[in-house]
Amino acid sequence: MLVLITYDVSTKSSEGRRRLSQVSKKCLSYGQRVQNSVFECIVDATEFRRLKYELEELINEETDSLRFYNLGDKHKTKVEHFGAKSSYDMEGPLIL
Repeated sequence: MLVLITYDVSTKSSEGRRRLSQVSKKCLSYGQRVQNSVFECIVDATEFRRLKYELEELINEETDSLRFYNLGDKHKTKVEHFGAKSSYDMEGPLIL
């Protein structure tokens, strides 16, 4: 399934900047950055639960925000892209 993750982490303190880095790295380990604080992740149900738990453990719920949008398995009909940074097929063949 495709999950879109967005976040806003307060960076007013050094702890906030550290949390921002940790959230970004965690999202990168599961998916692809499509905008500064927006990631697309292809995960199964177990990976999604694990990812949500890991991210929830990283943020400060008083100052930070996390959003998860589950676009499901038929995401190709739900996502349109216009402009710079062309999208790619995350489930397509990997050519090195």
